[in-house]
Amino acid sequence: MRIMFVGDSMTIGSTGDFTWRYRMWQHLNAAFDGPYRIVGPRHTLHEPTEGTDTSSTYADPGFPAEARRHLAGWGEGWLHMAPLIGDAVRRHEADTLLVSLGLIDLGFYTNAEQTAENVRRFVAAAREAAPHLRAVLMPVIPNVRAAADAAFGAECARFNELLAKAVADLSTPASPLLLASEPAGWETGLATYDGTHPSEWGEHLLAGAFADAMHQAWGIGGAYSAGSPAGAVPSP
Repeated sequence: MRIMFVGDSMTIGSTGDFTWRYRMWQHLNAAFDGPYRIVGPRHTLHEPTEGTDTSSTYADPGFPAEARRHLAGWGEGWLHMAPLIGDAVRRHEADTLLVSLGLIDLGFYTNAEQTAENVRRFVAAAREAAPHLRAVLMPVIPNVRAAADAAFGAECARFNELLAKAVADLSTPASPLLLASEPAGWETGLATYDGTHPSEWGEHLLAGAFADAMHQAWGIGGAYSAGSPAGAVPSP
């Protein structure tokens, strides 16, 4: 199994983060008995002081270089990843995508319908590179803006409806797509450090949502276990 993480700022993380990618790596090492590799063209975090995706300062310096691979970027969404995914899948021979995108699209670039069209472009390009590829897609998790801005909140909800329809329309036995569940218990005050980006507890919730979808649908690994939120203090 060759896993590629695809995402925006919630997936790439920033200087000093563990990232939910790290949590998934830990989970797979503990719960999955088959061989796997994490692949992708990028490996860094976002560096806020410079506004670039150039940091290598993960919270755990023991996170091995080969497990840091991804295709994620600060401020990048479905709009940006759809043109990149085919080449990335082909070059890195990915067969399993874990995708968390959409919030940045809806916030700055495209409406729900346009974003959903980019989902379909993304899937088509990925499958052209790897016809038997499978993917887990995360719905948009509403942030503080969605809670405060009714129109934006409605756009997020509309996109999630369209995403669910796209998954249902496009999934095939040869190339299955899964719609992950929004992480259970996600509360912005605990699961994020700024109303959007995951805290340490939020990282566990995101990894758990992906891990549980893969376990329940494909028998990969086991149920995710992260303890309790009391043991994960949100970053300052």
